Amino acid sequence: MNRTVQKRALVTCFALAGCFTIFSCRLVELQVTKHDEYAALAAQNHVTRQTITARRGLIQDIHGESLAQNEPVRTVVADASLIGDRAEVAGLLSSVLGMPHPQVMEKLNREVFSQALKKNVPSPYIVLKKEVPENVASDLEAQLAERKLRGVYFEPSATRVYPNEQMLCHILGYVNGQNVGMDGVERTMEDFLRGHDGFRYSERDRTGKEIVPYRGQEKDARNGCNVRLTIDMGLQNIVEMELDAAIKQFHPKSATVILMQPKTGEILAMANRPNFNLNVEEGVPEDHRRDRAITDIVEPGSTFKIVTVAAALTEKIVHPGTMINCENGYFAAAKLHDHHPFPDLSVNDILVKSSNIGAAKLGIQLGDQKFYEYVRRFGFGERTGVSLPGEVGGIVHPPHLWSKISITRMPMGQEVGATPLQVATAMCAIANGGHLMMPQIIHDITDDQGHPITQFPPQEVRAVASKSATDAVRDALVEVVSPRGTAALAHVVGYKVAGKTGTAQKPEPDGHYGHDRYVVSFVGFMPADDPAFVALVLLDEAQVAHDKNYGGMVAAPIFSRIGEKAARYLGLKATEEVPVGSVVAGQNVHSDYRDQ
Repeated sequence: MNRTVQKRALVTCFALAGCFTIFSCRLVELQVTKHDEYAALAAQNHVTRQTITARRGLIQDIHGESLAQNEPVRTVVADASLIGDRAEVAGLLSSVLGMPHPQVMEKLNREVFSQALKKNVPSPYIVLKKEVPENVASDLEAQLAERKLRGVYFEPSATRVYPNEQMLCHILGYVNGQNVGMDGVERTMEDFLRGHDGFRYSERDRTGKEIVPYRGQEKDARNGCNVRLTIDMGLQNIVEMELDAAIKQFHPKSATVILMQPKTGEILAMANRPNFNLNVEEGVPEDHRRDRAITDIVEPGSTFKIVTVAAALTEKIVHPGTMINCENGYFAAAKLHDHHPFPDLSVNDILVKSSNIGAAKLGIQLGDQKFYEYVRRFGFGERTGVSLPGEVGGIVHPPHLWSKISITRMPMGQEVGATPLQVATAMCAIANGGHLMMPQIIHDITDDQGHPITQFPPQEVRAVASKSATDAVRDALVEVVSPRGTAALAHVVGYKVAGKTGTAQKPEPDGHYGHDRYVVSFVGFMPADDPAFVALVLLDEAQVAHDKNYGGMVAAPIFSRIGEKAARYLGLKATEEVPVGSVVAGQNVHSDYRDQ
């Protein structure tokens, strides 16, 4: 063999050896040095992390009726790396999902895959549409399979549904697009309701189908807890129906009705107007979302006299029969009028006739500091503590900020700002013998299997008045709901009813009280001797003739209708015989319904 051939053979050998060396080094680099990096890239193409969505807990009424539940839906997603003919896929998605074709194409044409590789994140993931109904998703899935189009997947999810729509909207609240509670019980009980999502790693073949035997790490979802309210939907239906009728009849600016169990503080029913449909996300005015029972501050008017009289009786400054000079309707020293001239009234009749002058004189006898103490004892000027967001504490100024006449105005319910719930809670304290109870809206919480998590037993805040004082106030309130009182139209045939009317003039911007805008109310309980419930009815600026714009004429009949239906629903035993010619709500009776 000549030297030239030997030289060529040697060069060829070295060249082959060099090539094998380079390939060997590259192979070592791929299989050893960069194994983890390329394994991760391979996993990105074939392994996906699927979220296992936790079920949000249910909200139920006291009897277990569902008030907020979950409806199964699908989230349509796409894997950009597996989509071939994007135009065809976009056309199908646009047709079935009802999305504009350009919008779908824009989503599919994003360079998600390249970005995913650069950022070293899981495989490409495009959310095409959320909350797709099960039947639509199934139809789309079948059409994709028929056309052999891959890269589109369907993740199970759920949307929040409120079967009663507007009913209880302010108590229940709602969730946002991320299924997070934004108001009401949905917000306050978020930590219990939301649950915790799980996950699953799964591997797919080149066609995009999951390879079940190659499923990886998996963590089960933990569903949210169920929240049971104190609300009784039977009573809530009664309240909502009568409130709608009142809105139709009187066209007020707003209205609130509250039913409470006075011994426990449990809220049995509560509704406001205006309201809104919980299943409609768009176009709801913020003013309609406001829970007026706990956020609106109004002057309570004459309903506040129960505090004044209970305080005077507890302090033993007077007794029920003590006579008070009511100045024949005009108290010159305080520039204070009564709606009717009374020479002398007993403490009992100060409530029955709703005398402003009588209440003012009781306040003067108590004195600034002692009266202020009782106002605060009854819960005014502080939040009640109910488990609902947005509650305000009302307005009660300390004595050093009072004017010279404040002690004559506050006992009749002026210069005090209270929420409807505070007024109802104060009446509960009269009805139960002097115990201020914290209003309860949550009864208990259980896990998704029904096992108890926590309960919310009745909570007494403090004693506010003596039993003898509240008994005397109750006796006077029974007479209020009689032909000689201001609330004859609140009477419920067959039952002894106790209650108090309120007609509060609304202050004008300059601070003076006008004569054409009123907040009218009635708050009472029945049966009077063993109350099953306290009910508050309040209407703001009812559209009614001036001579009829009083709590006894507007709010009291609404209470009567609610009380009659609630007694029937609860199966309450009649406490008195039905006399001939008895007062029935809506009839004309000889009584003075006016109060201030």
